[in-house]
Amino acid sequence: MSMTDRAIRVNKLIRKELSQIVLREVEFSPGILVTLTRVETSPNLIESRVYVGCIPESEQERALAVLKSQVWHLQQLLNKRLRTRPVPKIIFIKERETLEAAEVEAVLEKLKK
Repeated sequence: MSMTDRAIRVNKLIRKELSQIVLREVEFSPGILVTLTRVETSPNLIESRVYVGCIPESEQERALAVLKSQVWHLQQLLNKRLRTRPVPKIIFIKERETLEAAEVEAVLEKLKK
C-alpha cells in the first residue's frame, strides 16, 4: 500500500469521524449549517487541514472561530475514536474552493439566460 493510498483513507476517516463529533459536540448559532468539506493530511500524518464550509457564508468566520476555540477537545475525542498512530493534529481552515465553484456556477447560469 502506497503512502498516498493511506493518506486518502486517513482523509476520509478523519472527515467522517470528525463530522460526527462536530455534529454532536459543537453548538453553532441557530440557522447555521457547517460542513467539513474536505481533509488534507500531510504525507507524514502529522497534521490534517480540515476545510470548513458554512451556510450562510456570512457566518463562516464565526463558525470557524467556534471550531478553533474547541479544537483541543475535538482533537481528544478524535484521538479516542481513531486507531491510527499518530493521529494527525487538526487545523481548521476556511473553505474557498466550494465558494469559488459556486461563483463560477452563478456566472454560467447568468450566461445561459
